[in-house]
Amino acid sequence: MKIFHKVALISVSSALLFTSCGEKKAEDNTIFGEVKGKIIVLTNRTDIVDTKLQDYKMGFELLYPNASVEFEAITDYEGTVRTRMSTKEYGDVLCKPNLNAVDYPSFFEPLGTLSDFSAEYNFTNTATPISYQDKVYAFPLVAVVGGGVVYNKSVFREAGVAVPRTTEDFYAALEAIKAKTAAVPLCMNYPAQWTLNQWEDAAISFSGNSEFKNELIHKDSPFVAGGEHYELYRVMYEVVKRGLCEKDMLATDWELSKQDLADGKIGCMVLGSWAIPQVRSLAKNPEDIGYMPFPASANGKKYAEAVLDMPLCINVHSKNKATAYAWIKYMAEKSDWVAYTEAIPCKKGAPYPDVLESFGEMNVNYIQTAAPKASEEDVFGNLDKESEIGFSTDPEKKRIVDAAMGSSGETFDDIMADWNERWNKARKTLGID
Repeated sequence: MKIFHKVALISVSSALLFTSCGEKKAEDNTIFGEVKGKIIVLTNRTDIVDTKLQDYKMGFELLYPNASVEFEAITDYEGTVRTRMSTKEYGDVLCKPNLNAVDYPSFFEPLGTLSDFSAEYNFTNTATPISYQDKVYAFPLVAVVGGGVVYNKSVFREAGVAVPRTTEDFYAALEAIKAKTAAVPLCMNYPAQWTLNQWEDAAISFSGNSEFKNELIHKDSPFVAGGEHYELYRVMYEVVKRGLCEKDMLATDWELSKQDLADGKIGCMVLGSWAIPQVRSLAKNPEDIGYMPFPASANGKKYAEAVLDMPLCINVHSKNKATAYAWIKYMAEKSDWVAYTEAIPCKKGAPYPDVLESFGEMNVNYIQTAAPKASEEDVFGNLDKESEIGFSTDPEKKRIVDAAMGSSGETFDDIMADWNERWNKARKTLGID
């Protein structure tokens, strides 16, 4: 089991945004040839496409005057990009959407060998693979801590509660926020739907086992009390059932919720650490925005998953692959993206951000979900699809929320029993032992 123990968190100093006037111009060639022409970069960062990303565009075009960059910001990134991938028109550079590794060669240009990348970068051999058959198709820039809780420290201070360590502590903290402050204890952001998927990354906090997904595929009935998914989604269910979230579940808005969290109108939200800088940028006092581990433990220890975040790929149909690759290398080696996003750098030896102080105080172990065996590379994804549980999609999470609100007539255990039945049937259909 591969675990990273955080000894100290070091502040990430800002890298140069782009080269100074006296620095030698970049070489005008890459592994793909001469860097020239226009590329379209697809991004899910709709919030910074007209600001921060324009700074990167300026820096890149100073280095490569014969090249230009155009951004296309997409709100429903996963759904829209996957649909566009049925054509050849899905940009030149894009953040990798969820798809099976066996399909990478059909959509993405190979960037090098896995052995070469693994020598220089972390997060190259996880359950979210960047490679297929030893060829790398997605360039790892940063990783985020998944399944944590972004919270407003001033709200927790007003409620008189500390960062909760256990599930019961969490419920008590939310109850105190509800009773003693005007803030919404926890915002589910139900209408956004993708926000419910953020909870999935906390499953490993209940198991502490990097192999839990590889073991899951060999279990007939994994969704039972004590299992990581049962215990995780029980928390989602209880938060809604106990009225510890927004009253009008259909009225919330993602962009507004970030501002409300920054302003202390919301106590916390379950999100990856990628959300920290977004909320801090909206706060009058950015230091009031903190990040806590999910309130769970396994065998007396606390764990959090470090997840590769949006690795960059080159469209296999791109006509400007040299410029596309130069853009990726620029973002990886010359931009301040790691510091700006306050993320975990993929580059080996680079320092961690200082926003994870509560993780250090609780001696949280960082853990990567292990990659599947070569013979089982796509089994988890195929079982997920066949069973229609959708670990990384929202329909079943919405079903849990609906049940907790009392609008569906189901109980939480009804849903878990159904998941077990569908999972077991899928294993038999696909012939998984």
